[in-house]
Amino acid sequence: MSDSQRCFSSLLSKIKHCQICQHALPYPPNPVLSASPHAAITLIGQAPGLKAHESSTPWDDASGTRLRQWLGLDASSFYNDSLLAIIPMGFCFPGYKNGADAPPRKECAPAWHNALLNFIRPQLMILVGRYAQQYYLPQFKTLTQAVNAQNKTVRGVNTLVLPHPSGRNNRWLAQHPWFEERVLPEVKETVARVIFEQS
Repeated sequence: MSDSQRCFSSLLSKIKHCQICQHALPYPPNPVLSASPHAAITLIGQAPGLKAHESSTPWDDASGTRLRQWLGLDASSFYNDSLLAIIPMGFCFPGYKNGADAPPRKECAPAWHNALLNFIRPQLMILVGRYAQQYYLPQFKTLTQAVNAQNKTVRGVNTLVLPHPSGRNNRWLAQHPWFEERVLPEVKETVARVIFEQS
């Protein structure tokens, strides 16, 4: 194992033992992520849901199934950390608020994202949902504007923005048919190209 790999393993261990927001969580901390320094794509989502918290597997729910369909990936490719790093805005399940998952804790991204991305250096970034979009592309006033805009970059890396694939966003999808008609084919094509170049 190289020095870089050892440093990355040490970083992952620190994240998985993180307790900086333990006081605010409804369950014991269980940071859920999947990452390798070799990942060609970095996907930044919201926060693990209860199922992901219980299984320690990111996107382990119906939203994850829809997200994989959007990306054109099967489960084995999606969970291959040498292809795809899966990093949430909040690493632990934040509990519920007003009948839905609470927002991701704000401590996580400032504490860990920069260190992770310094190692991974992906060819493509994918931001899923408004929390990731607001953090990394705050110049867009709405998620819709960010999804629809072309030529977005984060840290100099080509970046795609998706709405959260939750069923709660079915109304948004119905109101914006251009997402499935135009954006999703482009997303699938871009993801396939990056993975092909990685192989």
